[in-house]
Amino acid sequence: MPNHILVADDDPHIREVICFALEKAGLSSDAVADGAAALRRFAEKGADLIVLDVGMPEMDGLEVCRQLRRSSNVPILFLSARDEEIDRILGLEMGGDDYVTKPFSPRELVARVNAVLRRLGPAKVQADEVGPFSHGLLKLNSGQRLAWFGDSEVRLTAIEFAMLESLTARPAHVLTRSQLLDGRPNIHVSDRTIDSHIRNIRAKFAAAGGSDVVETVHGVGFRLGRCGG
Repeated sequence: MPNHILVADDDPHIREVICFALEKAGLSSDAVADGAAALRRFAEKGADLIVLDVGMPEMDGLEVCRQLRRSSNVPILFLSARDEEIDRILGLEMGGDDYVTKPFSPRELVARVNAVLRRLGPAKVQADEVGPFSHGLLKLNSGQRLAWFGDSEVRLTAIEFAMLESLTARPAHVLTRSQLLDGRPNIHVSDRTIDSHIRNIRAKFAAAGGSDVVETVHGVGFRLGRCGG
């Protein structure tokens, strides 16, 4: 079964271009024109990834993301006509997985969609094979894509989970930013984007009482912390 992508954008031409490009690449797609419709369609049919326009009227993409993150970790790729750093970081810190600015190349957008899906892929393949990882108060189950700190479940996006999974796979090692996504070929994520995701991971675990889950080794990268609360 091809991965199913939900596209939400108020511009009919953009919806048509994106869906054509996705389906040409072997993905299935579904398109809606506003944020409320995106929430309804996702509730009805689900999706493997959502391409979400930030600047939709009535309910913008950031609000859609905020509501989705209350109950779902579905990967989200934001679209926006704005290219300011604050917009990109805001989208990522709210739970987005990647960010593409308009005007965009349909080939680039498809490549980014596939990159996010590949990050999710290994856990889907091994869903019944990978047991839980435990370190201090941190518990991670790659098969179920679930993370806990103590008794609290911590909801992570697909990329956040993949990065934490890389750290737990080599808990005694310091990983560079590029190594955080090792094993996921042809994925290129900027250092600033990775730093935003690391901040998200820290903030989510801090809210659950975990202040030392990810440590920074200045000039090198990151390693798994003590996870002691």
